[in-house]
Amino acid sequence: MLSSRRCAGTERGLCPPGAAYGQSSVLPALLSCWGRVKQSPIGCVLAGSSRWQGCVTVCCPGVVESCWGGRGCHCHCALPGWDGGISLFWEHGFGKFSPRCWSGSLFLLFVIGTINVGIPHGGICVVGSGPAGFYTAQHILKHHDLAQVDIYEKLPVPFGLVRFGVAPDHPEVKNVINTFTHTARSDRCAYYGNVTVGRDITVGELQQAYHAVVLSYGAEDNRVLGIPGENLSGVYSARAFVGWYNGLPENRDLKPDLSCETALILGHGNVALDIARILLSPLDFLRKTDITDCSLAALARSKVKRVWLAGRRGPLQVAFTIKELREMINLPGTQPVLNPADFTGLENAVKDAPRPRKRLTELMIKTALEKPREKAAMAQAAIPRQWGLKFQRSPQEMLPTTDGTRVRGVRMALTRLEGLGDSAKAVPTGDMEELECGLVLSSIGYRSLPLDPAVPFDTQHGVIPNSLGRVTGVPGLYCSGWVKRGPVGVIITTMNDSFDTAQSVLEDLQGGVLDVSISREGFGAVGSILRSRGIRPVSFSDWEKIDAAEVARGKAAGKPREKIVDPQEMLQLIGH
Repeated sequence: MLSSRRCAGTERGLCPPGAAYGQSSVLPALLSCWGRVKQSPIGCVLAGSSRWQGCVTVCCPGVVESCWGGRGCHCHCALPGWDGGISLFWEHGFGKFSPRCWSGSLFLLFVIGTINVGIPHGGICVVGSGPAGFYTAQHILKHHDLAQVDIYEKLPVPFGLVRFGVAPDHPEVKNVINTFTHTARSDRCAYYGNVTVGRDITVGELQQAYHAVVLSYGAEDNRVLGIPGENLSGVYSARAFVGWYNGLPENRDLKPDLSCETALILGHGNVALDIARILLSPLDFLRKTDITDCSLAALARSKVKRVWLAGRRGPLQVAFTIKELREMINLPGTQPVLNPADFTGLENAVKDAPRPRKRLTELMIKTALEKPREKAAMAQAAIPRQWGLKFQRSPQEMLPTTDGTRVRGVRMALTRLEGLGDSAKAVPTGDMEELECGLVLSSIGYRSLPLDPAVPFDTQHGVIPNSLGRVTGVPGLYCSGWVKRGPVGVIITTMNDSFDTAQSVLEDLQGGVLDVSISREGFGAVGSILRSRGIRPVSFSDWEKIDAAEVARGKAAGKPREKIVDPQEMLQLIGH
């Protein structure tokens, strides 16, 4: 009979010398330990060698770590009069012993061989607190009852691209933060923000402190066009522009010039449509979102009323999805301008295409070919803002103004397609055209960067070489998310990818690939190193204070939150 109330003073990290968190090895001959009980903090078992040095662990007087039905170990406070006797039963099919409490003496049922129960103190750390990091942690915690996962993040605030990449008018996509918050609040998960791995702490130092290290730090850079004039004023990467209106600290001072009437977005992906929608959305729509106040003020002064989205290939190769396209088509106060000639004959071409591609193409065809009725045509003529898709155009040069300081247009090479479907390649025809615009946004993809010289990195593809998330040539090191597979896919793609990496970690724990017989200090060691370097981590409870302040500021302005964009202001708010 146990109460589930947690006892005070039983925190991880208090194991005495020679003790390992949640791990023991049992050999059948050790019957001499009959009836012995060792007192130590939660989950500690004396593990000075491969032989079991203590028969059972009582976390503190009257407390036992118990596992019921293979569901996981939890600290329980015993009721008055409990004498500390437990028995260990082998959980068939689960691969571990289950301590069970009895009001009597200690009983042991041995299984021949060595049996590992859980992970010694140290556990697993994840670098990056975006979707890849949190989904990796979530899967490990769900499927390993004794795992401890520490998440490191270079910013004070968590959630990565969910906070800084998802469009402000897509709040439903951000609901996944609730799941991540649940994970972060787990007793077996800890968040350490304001720690830059590769600068404040090396990957090698993390590997010394943890049994497994998972790199999930995403794509921190953007791909470049590599054409003349790319550095002219008025030319921005989509990543920087999205970071600006979403409050990413490094982009808070971007100050894009929106004084022109025509903007050109290079790319046909969801990010390109997000940017077009933000540029053309009615201000009343944006005021109800968590877009930053400075971005909203700049958009209120914007003169942009026409947005073109150009891509190297054709309608059958666009990367955006039907949801985003439909949002653009239905955006109030705007008119889609699609050239019917671009879609002639495509009905037959998509007859046997996968359903998502077929529906997407059919919507584009309908929008391009549909002729509005007279009354609707008059209304459309009065619409002040337009957007459109331009196909089979490849940028060759950013054209400067006469003084050479700003962009005034883009020289485009017309292309033809060789091949079919997604594998079709754009080949220049030799013809050129110039498109006038005063704002160019390059949305041709994100790019991951090397984190640490000790970590292998494929610079050509911008990924860490790996097999199912296991970093090539570095045992105990893993990767998930964009840095594993490249910056493609949506959040659910990242979820599945991260689950796969987490499963590789679990398999390596189960199969003995990771040596968990040696205790690692985890954040105990990392924290000491960070203190010696003057780095003060931000906890998840610290983040929740920042969160509360943002929500309060947003409420005063009639919006979900007002993001704090200066890291120093964040740190001051929590007293760092």
